Amino acid sequence: MKLGAVFPQTEIGPDPETIRRYAEGVEAMGFDYLLAYEHVLGVDPARYDTSGYAYTGKDPFHEPFVLFGYLAAITRRLELVTGILVLPQRNTFVVAKQAVEVDLLSGGRLRLGVGTGWNVEEVRAMGYNPRTRGRRMDEQVRLLRALWSAPYVDFEGDYHAVHGLGINPLPPRGQIPLWFGGMADPVLRRMAAYGDGWIAPGIAPERARAGAEALRAYLRDAGRDPVTFGVDARLTPARQPRETWDAYVEGWRALGATHFCCNTMGLGLRSVDKHLAALEEFQAFMTRA
Repeated sequence: MKLGAVFPQTEIGPDPETIRRYAEGVEAMGFDYLLAYEHVLGVDPARYDTSGYAYTGKDPFHEPFVLFGYLAAITRRLELVTGILVLPQRNTFVVAKQAVEVDLLSGGRLRLGVGTGWNVEEVRAMGYNPRTRGRRMDEQVRLLRALWSAPYVDFEGDYHAVHGLGINPLPPRGQIPLWFGGMADPVLRRMAAYGDGWIAPGIAPERARAGAEALRAYLRDAGRDPVTFGVDARLTPARQPRETWDAYVEGWRALGATHFCCNTMGLGLRSVDKHLAALEEFQAFMTRA
């Protein structure tokens, strides 16, 4: 099982040397990948009801493609994962180009995790209709696959039209691994049709079991082997007490987890060393488990 770390960007600050020290520390510890969340815009909590929001404008977020360009030059082995990029609020052609650039500069270390996002105000402000973001994303992933696979593309959809145009360079690996976040039924069907893996929600495995079983059925219906489909589970110690880790990890293993990442945010850790120490505890546990 591959082990990853969630980049604690809301807690370690924007200093580039701090980011460097964190990424170098994660790589030196032997972790396989670094996963970064994304938001472009955050709401003003004084003007919005944020009771259902995971983050607001008070929480700092780095732009993942720029961040990964920086980290590509710093690291040598770490896979760089967006977990997730809110695809329906972005220009598909620019995403295709940026993803290839990061993959090229990192030596083929990008895994592009995408999702529809939950902050409808952010999607709306970016110029897209939140109500159609699922349908738009269906089309986007088909277009991304086309743009990455041929020098020139002819594509006609509800939201995109391109004829005899393409990006250059193309991905060194022919494609870029495309993983999906979320667990709604349309999302599971989408990832079974177009995806390489599932960036699962950080919830108890018993709550995810029905979704995992549905995903396996959709993969089989699509003629795909569920065993070869990646599942990236997430442990958040701030929400998951240490005494429950055994059952939590074993539960996700039973659901087919191939990757496991640790989110150290929410523990009140305000330094790189403390975040790395928390990752070290997680790593030691996973090595024994």
